[in-house]
Amino acid sequence: MHRMLLVVAKRPAAGQTKTRLCPPLTDTAAAALYACFLRDTLDIMRQVPDVGRGIVYLPEPAIDYFSALAPDMQLSLQQGIGLGERLDHLLTAALKAGASQAVVMDSDSPTLPADYLVQAFDALDGHSDVVLGPCEDGGYYLIGLKRPQPRLLRDVQMSTPTVVRDTLALAEQLDLKVALLPTWYDVDTVAELDRLRTELRDAPAHIARHTRAFLASSSLGRLLGSQ
Repeated sequence: MHRMLLVVAKRPAAGQTKTRLCPPLTDTAAAALYACFLRDTLDIMRQVPDVGRGIVYLPEPAIDYFSALAPDMQLSLQQGIGLGERLDHLLTAALKAGASQAVVMDSDSPTLPADYLVQAFDALDGHSDVVLGPCEDGGYYLIGLKRPQPRLLRDVQMSTPTVVRDTLALAEQLDLKVALLPTWYDVDTVAELDRLRTELRDAPAHIARHTRAFLASSSLGRLLGSQ
């Protein structure tokens, strides 16, 4: 059985990355923070046993950046216009290339427990056709399939507070069995960044080590202010 674990990612760029964190962060600091998120996400992926690992990236010229960042992972360029189309393309491509299960996750949840990814593949081992990892904002941090499901991705309007609800409703119409993972959160807003900082104060030192180090820097502390 060949399992594929993928992450969608963009090369960090000031003014284009994590813009909802600006202010209080500067454009440069927001991009640097996302670079840490990405590194921690790759560390999480490496904890999942018996899977192939890949980064599906943007923009096209970023291949050198990602080759240096993760020489141990497969690289492929995102294809499609909207997020749903891109997710469908990458999952379908992985399944058609021989994967029996394909799971894609976001790169905005640097403290996501690796066990949730293990649970995703375990769910697909059973009777579930789809596995979803819901986010508290109504989207999802992960979706996994064992057969292509274009409508499930292309017919749902992404980046809304009802993505999971709409996906579940469509799955029911399509007679697909869905497994839900524990809810988690991604970091897009200042409130979520504050939550992350609080979580890391009590988390073991190996959790999100790149993000932790960056958040502890004195320059970032001045931007965020004392909490």
